[in-house]
Amino acid sequence: MMAFLLGLALLAIGGPFIVYPILLFLNARFFPRPLLMEGHPSDLPHVSLIICAHDEADSVAARLENALDLDYPEDRLEILLASDGSGDATVPIARAFEDRGVRVLDLPRQGKARALEAAVEASTGGILAFSDANSHWPATALRALVQPFRDPRVGGVAGDQRYRSSTANGEAAGERSYWQFDRMLKRWQSVAGNVISSTGAIHAVRRELFEAPPEDATDDFMISTGVIAQGRRLVFQEDAVAIEPPAAGHAGEFRRKVRIITRGLRALGYRRRLLDPTRHGLYAIELFVHKLWRRLTWIPFFGLCLASPFLIRAGGIPALFGFVTIGLVASGLLGLGSSAARRFKPISILAYVLMVNAACAVAFSNALRGRQVSRWEPDRGIGHSPDRVS
Repeated sequence: MMAFLLGLALLAIGGPFIVYPILLFLNARFFPRPLLMEGHPSDLPHVSLIICAHDEADSVAARLENALDLDYPEDRLEILLASDGSGDATVPIARAFEDRGVRVLDLPRQGKARALEAAVEASTGGILAFSDANSHWPATALRALVQPFRDPRVGGVAGDQRYRSSTANGEAAGERSYWQFDRMLKRWQSVAGNVISSTGAIHAVRRELFEAPPEDATDDFMISTGVIAQGRRLVFQEDAVAIEPPAAGHAGEFRRKVRIITRGLRALGYRRRLLDPTRHGLYAIELFVHKLWRRLTWIPFFGLCLASPFLIRAGGIPALFGFVTIGLVASGLLGLGSSAARRFKPISILAYVLMVNAACAVAFSNALRGRQVSRWEPDRGIGHSPDRVS
């Protein structure tokens, strides 16, 4: 019985992180869906680049300079900065760019979803591109982002979020490793059909497919999956890069993860029809694994931790797993408590894994209690990062 329960727990934990990636790779390898590119790469669409900000005085000038430096024809690029009730100097700083073509919307505090909706209504581009206020796009990012739209079946494009290296922030190794793993999955998902969703740092959709997100759900997930709900493809463009600073430590990252996952679970509820494989085929299964199953692995993981003393008493192979579990958890706790220990990448990764599992547990508690997170509050601190789906 002990061996059976151990095997069940390991399958529940390893399924989304080992079995699923292997099956995803095989599907992409043997059943690819290549893009059908029409027209010439130089035939660029009219794009509205939308940036939402709340109290981003420290980063808004650099973000707008970066947007204006993009290698994209000026007559085909519209830049909008939507301030969601900023109480600092965000709006005055942004207005200094109006004579260079930037449009500034000084909105009352309503939340990011309503700010996005207002910006889209004020925009004119056939392609809507979205970015965080602290992102940095290389000059070629926008050109790369719009290229897949040459395939008329493509309704949305997810870019590639990367983190700026930081020797002073060793704990960021865990999050960077997660995004490297996520990038690999996105690549295979896209080749075989659809990427699960986009990150708010860099993504785009066709104007006619935009759906205003609800206030209590992650906007990038809702906007990007709306494309799939309407029968179009959502693909990954790895050459469209957004660079962001790493998170400001595990405490801030934990709070951010709880918000993101809580809002992500609400979003999954809104998009529950996408979980029907009779309508959406393989994507429905991938969505279940990616957004629900792997966010539930904290349950068997926690159970395995509690069972470790009993596994050790059982002896043999169960005892080995008991010792390994205790060792991994101890190393992760050491990483959470010691910045010096986080300089070692394996410990940093283990600390990040523990933090994410704890955040998942709290988020599911929020979901069960019906607690909503409707207000957009970017984390502050060195290398703060706005909310995004992961």
